Amino acid sequence: MSVKMSTSSPEAVKKLLENMQADLRSLSMECKKKFPPVKEAAESGIVKIKTIAARNTDILAALKENSSEVVQPFLMGCGTKEPKITLLCLAAIQRLMSHEVVSEPAAGNIINMLWQLMENGLEELKLLQTVLVLLTTNTVVHDEVLSKAIVLCFRLHFTKDNITNNTAAATVRQVVTVVFERMVAEDEKFKGLTEEPPAVQGNSNRRSVSTLRPSAKDAYMLFQDLCQLVNADAPYWLVGMTEMTRTFGLELLESVLNDFPEVFLQHQEFSFLLKERVCPLVIKLFSPNIKFRQGCSSSASSPAPVEKPYFPICMRLLRVVSVLIKHFYSLLVTECEIFLSLLVKFLDGEKPQWLRAVAVESVHRLCVQPHLLRSFCQSYDMKQHSTKVFRDIVNALGSFIQSLFILPSAGNTSSTSTPAGGSVSGSQGSAQGGPGAAAAGGGLITQAAFEYRGTWIPLMNVSVQGSAKATYLEMLDKVEPPSIPEGYAMSVAFSALLDLVRGMTSMIERELSKQEQEAALRKEAELVSPPQRDSCPQEPMAHEVWEEMVNACWCGLLAALSLLLDASTDETATENILKAELSMASLCGRLGLVTPRDAFITAICKASLPPHYALTILSSNAANLSNKDLRFDEPRSFSLCISVYSIQGQSVQMVSPSSESHQQVVAVGQPLTTQPQGTVVLTAKNIQCMRTLLNLAHCHGAYLGTSWQLVLATLQHLVWILGLKPAVGGVLKPGRAVEGPSTVLTTAVMTDLPVISNILSRLFESSQYLDDVSLHHLINALCSLSMEAMEMAYGNNKEPSLFAVAKLLETGLVNMDRIKILWRPLTAHLLEVCQHPNARMREWGAEAITSLIKAGLSFKHEPPLSQNQRLQLLLLNPLKELSNVLHADIRQKQLECVLQILQNQGDSLGPGWPLVLGVIGAIRNDQGESLIRTAFQCLQLVVTDFLPTMPCMCLQIVVDVAGSFGLQNQELNISLTSIGLLWNISDYFFQRGEAITEELEREEAVLLKQAQDKGEPLNRPFHPAPPFDCLWLCLYAKLGELCVDPRPAVRKSAGQTMFSTIAAHGTLLQPPTWNIVVWKVLFHLLDCVRKSSTTADKEKIESGGGNILIHHSRDTAEKQWAETWVLTLAGVARIFNTRRYLLQQLGDFFKAWEVLLDHIQSAALSKNNEVSLAALKSFQEILQLVTPIKDTDKPDALTMDVPPVLMESLQGSGLGRPLVRSDSLAERLAQRYGAQPSLPPPGEELDDSALWWSAWNTWYRIGTECTRPPSGGTDKLVFVPSQPFLTALIQIFPALYQHIAGGFSMEDLKKLGVILHGAVSVPISSDSSPFILPSYTEAVLTSLQEVVLTALDVLQKAICVGSENLQVMYPAIFEQLLLFVEFSCKPPQYGKMETKHVANAKYNQAEWVALNYVPFAERSLEVVVDVYHKTACHKAVINEKVLQNIIKTLRIPLGLKYACPAESTWNLAVSSLLKVLSIGLPVARQQTSSGKFDTMWPELANTFEDFLFTKSTPPDNLSIQEFQRNEAVDVEVVQLISTEILPFANFIPKEFVGRIMSMLNKGSIHSQSSSFTEAEMDMRMREEFSKVCFETLLQFSFSNKVSTPQEGYISRMALSVLLQRAQDVLRRYVEDERLGGRCPLPRQQVTEIIFVLKAISTLMDSLKKTQPENVDGNVWAQVIALYPTLVECITCSSPEVSSALKDALGPFKDFMQPPVSKVQNGES
Repeated sequence: MSVKMSTSSPEAVKKLLENMQADLRSLSMECKKKFPPVKEAAESGIVKIKTIAARNTDILAALKENSSEVVQPFLMGCGTKEPKITLLCLAAIQRLMSHEVVSEPAAGNIINMLWQLMENGLEELKLLQTVLVLLTTNTVVHDEVLSKAIVLCFRLHFTKDNITNNTAAATVRQVVTVVFERMVAEDEKFKGLTEEPPAVQGNSNRRSVSTLRPSAKDAYMLFQDLCQLVNADAPYWLVGMTEMTRTFGLELLESVLNDFPEVFLQHQEFSFLLKERVCPLVIKLFSPNIKFRQGCSSSASSPAPVEKPYFPICMRLLRVVSVLIKHFYSLLVTECEIFLSLLVKFLDGEKPQWLRAVAVESVHRLCVQPHLLRSFCQSYDMKQHSTKVFRDIVNALGSFIQSLFILPSAGNTSSTSTPAGGSVSGSQGSAQGGPGAAAAGGGLITQAAFEYRGTWIPLMNVSVQGSAKATYLEMLDKVEPPSIPEGYAMSVAFSALLDLVRGMTSMIERELSKQEQEAALRKEAELVSPPQRDSCPQEPMAHEVWEEMVNACWCGLLAALSLLLDASTDETATENILKAELSMASLCGRLGLVTPRDAFITAICKASLPPHYALTILSSNAANLSNKDLRFDEPRSFSLCISVYSIQGQSVQMVSPSSESHQQVVAVGQPLTTQPQGTVVLTAKNIQCMRTLLNLAHCHGAYLGTSWQLVLATLQHLVWILGLKPAVGGVLKPGRAVEGPSTVLTTAVMTDLPVISNILSRLFESSQYLDDVSLHHLINALCSLSMEAMEMAYGNNKEPSLFAVAKLLETGLVNMDRIKILWRPLTAHLLEVCQHPNARMREWGAEAITSLIKAGLSFKHEPPLSQNQRLQLLLLNPLKELSNVLHADIRQKQLECVLQILQNQGDSLGPGWPLVLGVIGAIRNDQGESLIRTAFQCLQLVVTDFLPTMPCMCLQIVVDVAGSFGLQNQELNISLTSIGLLWNISDYFFQRGEAITEELEREEAVLLKQAQDKGEPLNRPFHPAPPFDCLWLCLYAKLGELCVDPRPAVRKSAGQTMFSTIAAHGTLLQPPTWNIVVWKVLFHLLDCVRKSSTTADKEKIESGGGNILIHHSRDTAEKQWAETWVLTLAGVARIFNTRRYLLQQLGDFFKAWEVLLDHIQSAALSKNNEVSLAALKSFQEILQLVTPIKDTDKPDALTMDVPPVLMESLQGSGLGRPLVRSDSLAERLAQRYGAQPSLPPPGEELDDSALWWSAWNTWYRIGTECTRPPSGGTDKLVFVPSQPFLTALIQIFPALYQHIAGGFSMEDLKKLGVILHGAVSVPISSDSSPFILPSYTEAVLTSLQEVVLTALDVLQKAICVGSENLQVMYPAIFEQLLLFVEFSCKPPQYGKMETKHVANAKYNQAEWVALNYVPFAERSLEVVVDVYHKTACHKAVINEKVLQNIIKTLRIPLGLKYACPAESTWNLAVSSLLKVLSIGLPVARQQTSSGKFDTMWPELANTFEDFLFTKSTPPDNLSIQEFQRNEAVDVEVVQLISTEILPFANFIPKEFVGRIMSMLNKGSIHSQSSSFTEAEMDMRMREEFSKVCFETLLQFSFSNKVSTPQEGYISRMALSVLLQRAQDVLRRYVEDERLGGRCPLPRQQVTEIIFVLKAISTLMDSLKKTQPENVDGNVWAQVIALYPTLVECITCSSPEVSSALKDALGPFKDFMQPPVSKVQNGES
């Protein structure tokens, strides 16, 4: 089309016209002289062209119309035969042709002109060119013109000139093609139009082609004549042919048949030609080849000399035959049968070498067309009386290959029919030694070759796979038969075999797959709509064809391939042979042809193993093949069968590897047999075969069926020889062999091993694509292999073969999606392996089974495991079964597996939990630490991560398992940690209480129903309790067991955990359950512990396990049990404390209380300080019971400082719980059980009293027992209770008292007093004194003393707010306290024990040290004052003369004063006395009339006397400041007298007042005698004291307002004493002054006299102001009597005294006149 465009465009047309005119001009120029007519014609031609161009729009059409005229000048020019002109004209004509402006007549003219030129032999090449241009550019040439043109070309082909010949040959070929192409184009054009069926061709007239269209007719005539010519007959249409060669004719026939097959298939006329002309011709021409036999000389016997085959013809015939078979097989079925039979005959060994070679090439061409082969099979082999063509072809190929090994041919035609090993032609002579020898030098052997029993045939690269590229069939230029290089025929035959297998298998498999897809689609369609019964007979037909094809060819193929495999020395060749065997095996498998399948597989297996390797399974399999017919045409050619098995009288060749084959050895190893043998050798080829075997199993496992046994057995042996050992997941990795000479592997195979190992794994991975049946075949094969391996491993220590186990594992892993179907056989077998005595075997069994379980659980099944419990239990069951295996290594593996399962699938175990927990818990003490440790890791994981995910029914199992770890004795740390786990578990129960309860109840309901249906009672521990409570009880019971474990650490930990758990979570239990807790758990535990403690060994334990040192407080079993006892008792007490309200609702609470108190008492009285002290702590704890209040109604203001007792009455009995967080849950549980924890009834507090009195009695018993002094004397081993113990004991009292205050009587108070007194009196041992006592100089109370005072304080406070009848106890309390006060001066005695003073005690001796009681006594005294302060007015206090007792007691230290053990004592005593009197005296004065205080006054007077004028002397080192301080104290006493006693003299007994006055007097006078004794000096030193005494006397000497006679009496008395004293002082002064002479008097005395003088002047002033009638006459007399004494003092030398004297004498002026009664003194 593009040409058309380019030639018809205006530019092109314009150019054409220009060129034509130029050509014509040139022509006219050339012919001007010699050929005038031509010149004229040329010139008129120019005019003609111009005219055409001018007149027409479509110039080309016009040119074509007039082409005869336009061409004429050029034709004339050619006629001149002048070369130059001819060339010019031919060029011009060609130009016209190329523009398609030549009409039919013009073309005829041109051809005729060319014919003339040809006959004259001019411009031959240009002629051919012109013809070609004419025929190819247009279709105007037909019929005779066409035939003339063709003949012209043929004629030129046979000239003398070589170039012309060749060009003409090419042109002929092209022209023939053009003719047929025209026909094809014509057919295309008319294709759409309706075609009337062509009339059936009559045979009479060969030229009757009336039905054909023009182009078809030309083609028909041409083809018919070609046949005629080849047959050496005259042509019908190609008139004028002079000569023709057969070879050229055959080539042309072949090219037409090959290029235009559709022409012959679509047109009957042509088909007829094919049948009637071509086939007979071919058969005729073949005859010389058929009859000829190499080596049969034309002997006289033959009727005529046999025509020798002619190579060119023969080769071309074979090419034609190939085309005929390829394209027209369907038309020429019978003819093809003949051709094929001929072909097979040409392969015969007696035919010439070249003939065999081209025949093999032709056969190869057929082999690459599988559809053709199928047709042969259908048309011949499957027909009854037909030749079995397909089988014959295959067998012929086989025989041909074998014959090459038997009849070594070196291209010579000598008739050698000697067997191999006889005389061999020269070129092969070296073959036997050659390659072998060269192998060492590595020179020649590199060429690929086959070598068999000394026959060496090189292998050439003859064709690309799947295409038959022939060499000799293409030698169209050779006339003589070529020499065929050695090995060529073999190479082609080899390729043909491979292509045959490849083509056939791929075709059948493709169609099989298609058929399967269609079947699947049909199935789907059937699901939608029911199938119609339409006949599809084609399919079984197809199957039959395929089976027939395989059956026809397998024997021949196997024989040939086995031989080649054994002979092959080239890796690639080997690979190809193996591929062929593999694809055949696979195909047979797919078609269900068992025998051929097994035969091919056996061949590969044998080739994989070392030569002559004893593998029974293969030999037996070979024998099984003896039920098939296997036959080659000529059995005699099978003279070299190695292992022949007979099939119905025929011998079939199965080639076993020949040991001589020159193969590279790559590995040496041991054979896998029971008895040790020598080594075996593996060659590279063995390895290659092994890889094929792997490939077969990998890709075609689905079709192996029973052959798995074969394949796996072989692989197992190879793996063993190569020394591959299983690794993780069952993958085989290179490992060293254990026994025997080590496996030797070359580097070549070392690099291959990972690949092999990988393929091995992939092989089993691909088992996931097998269907269920195939998979079972595989599993069964593996199991039986494994059984064999197990039997071989019995009784010897040899390394076992683990191939089967490893591969069972791999197979299981990849088939998880359908694990159900293979799980049971798989695991049952592996469990057997796990029990095998051989450790390595066993280990792998366990590895396999655990890996499978893990994989099974982690696989995403459909439906998931959570919804498929049966599958899950199925998967976990083998894990449980492993617990029955006794080997520790297996258990270790099992537990490691559990650990991994937990880590990966713990969340989804569901119903599998009991099983998993059972495995974890299946531990025994004899199993060793590491197993227990692993198991425990699993348990830890369960408790930390998985409690929420497991069904609640399993929680009890978890508790049991955790408990069993606590009780195991292999590993202490695990025991301890497991106790921690129990705590975590309890915490979990607590947090998830409600959910657990609901779930457990649901389960319980189901179980109950089942039990009732069976008519049995429900069997579960602690049954009547609700299920959730039972869970707790199991937990407590387990902990209880652990609390009495022989190991102290475990006991301690378990105890702490148990009590913490009950404390934290006890509220969740239903009240009735508590009964079980108290009696079956707690008291049971206490009994056990008490029993163990009292019977424990007192022997010293030197050290703990290993190098651990034990502290001395734990170095005997007894001490260790003591700790347990302490813990347990404390725990139980705490529970009784915190859960009292719960427990009290139980019927037998009082009984329980008594039992608990009994335990406390026995512990408190035990001789172990730790236990006894702890018992008291527990006692304290159970008494600290204040009714808890709910937050809402807590009276905040009151809580501050109201005494606890009061608190109790204030608060309602609101029910609360100490643990806030448990409240909500506990209440919800309570509601669920309907037992709303009711508030205690109103009378409940009263009910409690029995408990408290029981407690009080216990306390009293403990107190009396432990404070009773020992009866013995100085025995150092006497048990004396420790201070902390006593302290704790006394500390209990206040708490206890709160509860018994209501009924606490005097008798009880006395009991208390005894205990308090006893406790305080107990001494301490010298070695603990530094810790309890402060240094002696500090005044501090010991804690015991503090506690004793606290106890009394509590009592006193309680009495204080208590009822009237309580207050009679005050005196008793005072009595007790005053007893303690006396300790300051007289410490108590403890029995007859000798105690030392603390300062003298030696710490390291076992001596008893008396305490420093001073601080205690002093504190007691403070308390006395304090209490008295509050209670002075109480009736009982007054009646019982408490004040008098206080004074009496104080008198002791006051009297001792400086002689007291501590100076602070008398200081405190004084201040206390002052305080007490300031409170007590007013009371005493009020009660004067009742006489209740009469005895008190004398006591008081004595006390003052003893203190103010003490008999003890102050210490020498007393400083002035201290003396003055002490004096100040004395002054205070006097001030008290002046403020509290003397003003109220009227209410005080007279004699008492008198004693007071005389005391004051005594105090105010410095000295009565003049002797300077020490005492007097001291007296004199109390200057301030004297002064105060004097002032007091003075103050009370008279008073303005005398309200009562009593008061006046005091005044008078005081006055007279005062005056008396002044008189004494003055007199003494005067006397001293006189005696002293010049010497001045002491400072004190001067001060005293001045003071007296001032006092006199004061007195005088007072008297003046007093009503005269108030002043006693006696006083006046005494005052006046002073005057003379004063006058005597005038002589004094001291100026101060003189001035005072003046003041004193002044007032006397008033006495100088007698007084007038009416005048008031002092007024002027």
